[in-house]
Amino acid sequence: MKRGNVLLLALAIVLGLFAAGAGSMMHDGMSARAQPSALEAAIAGVVRRMAMPGAMKNTRSPVANSPEALRDGMLHFADHCTICHGNDGSGDTMMGHGMYPKPPDLRAEETQKKTDGEIFWIIENGVRLTGMPGFGGEHSDAADSWKLVQFIRHLPALTAEERVEMEKYNPKGPGDRKEEQEEQDFLNGAPAKTASQPEHHHH
Repeated sequence: MKRGNVLLLALAIVLGLFAAGAGSMMHDGMSARAQPSALEAAIAGVVRRMAMPGAMKNTRSPVANSPEALRDGMLHFADHCTICHGNDGSGDTMMGHGMYPKPPDLRAEETQKKTDGEIFWIIENGVRLTGMPGFGGEHSDAADSWKLVQFIRHLPALTAEERVEMEKYNPKGPGDRKEEQEEQDFLNGAPAKTASQPEHHHH
C-alpha cells in the first residue's frame, strides 16, 4: 500500500474512532458497563490488525501439541487469566462484567479463527484501551504463551473434570485459603473448629 493511502486510512480510522467514541459517550455516558457499538468493535479490530506485525499472522506455534503442554497451559490460564476470562473462557466473571470493552468469549469463532501467531501476539502485547495487559517481557517465557495458545484452542472442548481441576489453581484470597486449610485439617483428623461460646457474666 502506498504511503499516501496508509495515511488516509489512518486518518479515517482516527476520525471513525472519535465519532464512535463520541456517539457511545453521548448514549451511555462514561459507564464501563456499556456495550461497545458495532462500529467501535469493527474499527478496533482494524487497528489491532494494523498494529500486529505481518510475520506474526502466519507464525505457527513452535511448541508441539501434547497432553503435557496442554496441561501446563491450562494451569497457567487458571492462575493468570481466569479472574477476567473465567475458567471456561466465557468472560462471564465479576471483573469481566466491569470492563469496557468486556473480555471476549474465547470459545467463540472470533477468537478461534485467529492464527496461532495472532493469539500469541495478543497474549504477549495486550490490547490497548482494554483491560487486556501484555504478559511478554524480558522476564517472561515465550513457551508459556505458546502453551496458552494451545489451551485457548482447547476451550470449546473443555471438560467438567478439567474445570474442577482448574479451580484448585485459581487465585485465592486469605478467607478462601483459611477455609481450605480448615477443611484439610479436618480431613487429616483435626477436630472441627466451632464458634466460640459467649461468656456468661454472673451478677
